Amino acid sequence: MEQEEIVNRVANSALQVFDLEDYYPKEERITIDITQWLWQGLVLKEKDFRDALKNHDWQQYHDKYVAVYCSEDAIVPAWAYMLITSYLQPFAKKVMQGELHQLDVMIYNEILNSLDYTPYERKPVIIKGCSHKPVPDEAYMLAMQKLMPVARSIMFGEACSSVPLYKKPKI
Repeated sequence: MEQEEIVNRVANSALQVFDLEDYYPKEERITIDITQWLWQGLVLKEKDFRDALKNHDWQQYHDKYVAVYCSEDAIVPAWAYMLITSYLQPFAKKVMQGELHQLDVMIYNEILNSLDYTPYERKPVIIKGCSHKPVPDEAYMLAMQKLMPVARSIMFGEACSSVPLYKKPKI
């Protein structure tokens, strides 16, 4: 009995895979908790704060994405974050106020807003679901928004088991 050749129908189809993990930044992403520079972790004393920033090693943030936040329920004026940014700017790849998750969302927003989506025009697209890196849910939502105007259909998951999400209406 002759064995039938196994055909990979997915590889031979027009299906395009959109993998958000492909766009995950290679640069390190870190946070700075400013409570380390507050008196008793709660109060900003301007002179002490400025001195602490002046004496901090800012070069350690070279080519890193940095999120600056305050882990305590302290009242921190906007200028404090601006001053920290002025020290980080010459070294960090990007600085933002918030925590690591918000930083990831911001990075993905910038990346997804800069992509060319023409390779997905009028094609069925699957947004890959399994990732080994911490891709935020918000990135999946933005990818959906970016792909809907161009894709013929959009699914989520893997080619062997996907969830249909969108099909362009026939005109």
